[in-house]
Amino acid sequence: MGVRDFNTAGPVDPSDHYCIPPLQRVDLEEILHLIRRQKYFVLHGPRQTGKTSILKALADHLNATGEYRCVYANFELGQTAREDVPRAMRVLLGQIAGRSEVMLQDTFVRDERLAILDEYGGDGALNETLRRWARSRKRPLVLLIDEIDTLEGDSLISVLRQLRAGYDERPDGFPQSTILCGVLDVRNYRIFSSSLGSNVSGGSTFNIKAESLRLGDFSEIEVRSLLDQHTAETGQDFDADAVARIWDLTRGQPWLVNALAYQSCFRDEAGRDRSQPIGIAAIDRAKETLIRNRVTHLDQLAH
Repeated sequence: MGVRDFNTAGPVDPSDHYCIPPLQRVDLEEILHLIRRQKYFVLHGPRQTGKTSILKALADHLNATGEYRCVYANFELGQTAREDVPRAMRVLLGQIAGRSEVMLQDTFVRDERLAILDEYGGDGALNETLRRWARSRKRPLVLLIDEIDTLEGDSLISVLRQLRAGYDERPDGFPQSTILCGVLDVRNYRIFSSSLGSNVSGGSTFNIKAESLRLGDFSEIEVRSLLDQHTAETGQDFDADAVARIWDLTRGQPWLVNALAYQSCFRDEAGRDRSQPIGIAAIDRAKETLIRNRVTHLDQLAH
């Protein structure tokens, strides 16, 4: 393993990044209980808080138990289809096919999806694919859908309604449990449907939701733990004032914590001298640099 650093883009990789183990940031027992009880539920939180890292770690955990077949799929690819439901479903089924082949060495969706699309069309292909796939294997299927709220209009409505339509067939004939992950809770979706000419609420299209779990920010203890990993691996300490300033500026927002630490330790010329501790001046310089550079994630957080 090479030198690790602070993660400021994409899911965390413990071999490359200092990190708080993703599954320690949620109530894992609560999530496993919901899955065992065959619930469909939501994990939501602001951007750059670690949702994707948690979903991928959860998929690995569930598959390692041998009790479930769990697939993570990112539905953001369907955003460009807008309200073209057949086009969106073709893309989304392709995403599930690719992920299941890599994660489970299972080619069922890849082999069957095009024929199902031809027969059932965009408004039924996701439902029918999941029905056939669930019935084709002994172990229950768990589906983790990331970036669900990037879909738009009728495409989002179709996904939610197709999942709802098969809910009563679980676990033998449909995914035992499904987690929808995004920035918003499903009840807050306000979806304009071109086909209906009106707004549709997410709560009405997905009224099978059992729980909404919100992912929060790092605690002060977790911030200190993250910084301590850098100290343990490089010998470079953060003094008490620097740690306090990071907490004051971020209140534990994961991307901000990592961005300030990365800028002060790896980008700042003085900070790259591992013989010198990171002090409050380095953190203030990092803050000003992020602001001057108008880093994209700052706009997202403000939004």
